[in-house]
Amino acid sequence: MIDRVIILVLDSVGIGELPDAKLFNDEGSNTLVNTAKKVGGLNLPNLEKMGLGNIEKIPGVKSVESPTASYGKAAEKSAGKDTTTGHWEIAGLILEKPFPVYPSGFPGEIISEFEKRIGRKILGNYPASGTEIIKELGEEHMKSGYPIVYTSADSVFQIAAHEEVIPVEELYRYCEIAREILTGEHAVARVIARPFVGTPGNFTRTYNRKDFSLKPPEDTLLDKVKNKGCEVWGIGKIGDIFAGKGLTREIHTEGNMDGVDKTLEAMSRAKKGLIFTNLVDFDMIYGHRNDAEGYAKALEEFDKRIPEILSQMRKGDCLIITADHGCDPTTESTDHSREYVPVLVYCRQLKSGVNLGTLKSFSDIGQTVAEMLECERLKHGHSFLDKLK
Repeated sequence: MIDRVIILVLDSVGIGELPDAKLFNDEGSNTLVNTAKKVGGLNLPNLEKMGLGNIEKIPGVKSVESPTASYGKAAEKSAGKDTTTGHWEIAGLILEKPFPVYPSGFPGEIISEFEKRIGRKILGNYPASGTEIIKELGEEHMKSGYPIVYTSADSVFQIAAHEEVIPVEELYRYCEIAREILTGEHAVARVIARPFVGTPGNFTRTYNRKDFSLKPPEDTLLDKVKNKGCEVWGIGKIGDIFAGKGLTREIHTEGNMDGVDKTLEAMSRAKKGLIFTNLVDFDMIYGHRNDAEGYAKALEEFDKRIPEILSQMRKGDCLIITADHGCDPTTESTDHSREYVPVLVYCRQLKSGVNLGTLKSFSDIGQTVAEMLECERLKHGHSFLDKLK
């Protein structure tokens, strides 16, 4: 009997372009493989044992005869390639219509209303890399006190501010105002607070980032597990992504290793139910900055923690390692990429070494977890639990 599932989302660790990648200008993207090629091969012995190299040929990661986990990859069915869409689909919610994006910046009426309600002008209002825009506008922001507003290829309204100019709690208040304004046709997936510190030429974003997401429009896996009377722990960005819906506990993290630490702590304390973790650094620090070397090191750093995670697992535990989209650091783009995601399933109660093939939707993961925990079925997704019994 499986009574607890741990889902680890390696944020942006995609494994090859989807058939419709051309529509998203993502042809040739393959976050894992291209990163491995760029650095001359990845050293991931623990993920290798689990079967990562059996999913795709990854330089440095061999295919093994008897993987300790079952393995496969999943396609995204929803229209999009952003964090919210990917996580919601894992949890069984498929979006037929993509969230709105703003390649030319936000309309004048949105900005005017925002400025009126916060009592200040803004800087920016165009798509940009977060680190680049604070380089460009950070000094002017410090002199004027005006927050920096920007977007990306994703459906996001981002507000950057120096913590000594606009205190973090005030920045969060601005984000709440933006969230109230951005409804209807302008209902972006996330409003994101992007606080930073430092001096001109040496600015650094902090882990006080906070996402103000739309609430899922219907129940997800998290609600189904919670409704059964089980615990649902959201670690990292999970609480923000689901706007707290379906969670019994939310835990903030400061980077990948802190995310692993908090997951291990949850595994020592949580009872029956779901532990859902997002490890953000792959995406936030390395993918969006086209830092393939940093991305590779982060993967290897995570790989070294796998034995700790496995040793903490109880008899009735199941571990699922996956991702939410790609963010290939070797392409010209600094945005997310439309990719398959890897799926590794480790459980002592189930078969290991099963080739799950290509799952048609991320929601197959959620449907499988719902069946494992004997919850109400999800609206979308096909369980692969029978293959593992």
